[in-house]
Amino acid sequence: MLYEGVLRKMQSEMGNPIQYYLIFKEDFLNVNQVLDKELQLRFIKYQCLNCGEDKPVFRQGFCQTCFFETPAAGDWIMRPELSTAHLDKEDRDLEYEKKVQLQPHIVYLANSSNVKVGVTRKSQIPTRWIDQGAHEAIEIAEVPNRYLAGITELALKEHVSDKTNWRKMLTNTLEDVDLIEWRNKLRQYIPDEAVAYYIENNQETHMKFPVLQYPVKVKSLNLQKTKAYKGILKGIKGQYLLFEDNTVFNIRGNEGLYVSLGIS
Repeated sequence: MLYEGVLRKMQSEMGNPIQYYLIFKEDFLNVNQVLDKELQLRFIKYQCLNCGEDKPVFRQGFCQTCFFETPAAGDWIMRPELSTAHLDKEDRDLEYEKKVQLQPHIVYLANSSNVKVGVTRKSQIPTRWIDQGAHEAIEIAEVPNRYLAGITELALKEHVSDKTNWRKMLTNTLEDVDLIEWRNKLRQYIPDEAVAYYIENNQETHMKFPVLQYPVKVKSLNLQKTKAYKGILKGIKGQYLLFEDNTVFNIRGNEGLYVSLGIS
């Protein structure tokens, strides 16, 4: 079986375990169904997710020109506190920014390797948690726009991490924590503008990933350098494929690469 196309982050749906899908232009693959099979990956060319041209990927699946021009890569994506659509102020494309920024956002705690605080659009729950490889998560606040979510995250980052240790997450070096206790503890640090949006009575969400065998020591695959790789797929966690020889491949980190994928 052979698939070909540009890599985009895997789509997922909650289940026991979570189901993962690789979407190509003409086809899609339920990745869970190829666990324990040999995958052959081959890098063919680049395909920018914005202009579609064969130019080296700069960041987030975009070529350098598009990264600095497309509204989908504005600074406020990674730093939500820089959002300005609520002030009617344009960064790159006000219509796009209003559409994305002026909708309900969630400030959350997730545990993938340690407790971290994060922000996402409400419509992206639980997808965002799955993408981060979190085995448990909880909402702290639901705010009406991205700016408020950003300043809340900024305040909470003084007291809890905002980073995931991806090596610990992929080797499943985890500890369960009481996220309700963490949420209650952090409440006092929520900025005045967002305190009315605190969520008091919710429960943790738990995620189970389709992994048959975790790597002992991870080796990250750089397909742009090696050009090709083959290995037995043993699991999927976050946006990573986990292989029998401890190799891991970050699909999201390789968006914009046009590849062939063989399965045997």
